[in-house]
Amino acid sequence: MNHHSFLYYDSFETPLGVMTVLANDEGVCRIDYGHHEERLSSYQSWKRKHFLKGELVYDPEHTYVKQTMLEIMEYFEGNRSEFHVPLNCYGTDFQRQVWRALLHYAPYGETRSYKDIAASMHSPKAIRAVGGAINQNPFSIVVPCHRVIGSNGKLVGYAGGLDKKQKLLEFENEHHTVTQQL
Repeated sequence: MNHHSFLYYDSFETPLGVMTVLANDEGVCRIDYGHHEERLSSYQSWKRKHFLKGELVYDPEHTYVKQTMLEIMEYFEGNRSEFHVPLNCYGTDFQRQVWRALLHYAPYGETRSYKDIAASMHSPKAIRAVGGAINQNPFSIVVPCHRVIGSNGKLVGYAGGLDKKQKLLEFENEHHTVTQQL
């Protein structure tokens, strides 16, 4: 793996505010709420944590940056219920397992509890650990941590704030019946 590669980023407007996407030539590394200027220092420490030497480069035309922005816009237009951008996951094996479980077991228009996700991974006791990994999800919207709620049905923690989580769930609920018919 080439540790001297570049990390490309751009920010774009969504109905839930600005989002920033960070990618390298292997795939998308992060999708976060907020403008890249607000994100840059956290990206720097994230890079250090994962021993990534790459320089951050503003590049709205980079293939994966562009594809992510496009797919997220289609999602908000109600025309996309799953994503195809390649994800380049930096995290522990356990975190990656949890993020993968979200992709497989938390379908569009539905919600799951932390307990459901833990059970789907055959680690029913690992609810807290699963919650921790979900909170570290680097792929907002694309890896659907917004679909995970407390077992009492309450909306719990979300990186973008609970109002965003609520809006995403309402939005998906609204479009779910539509996408079923497509």
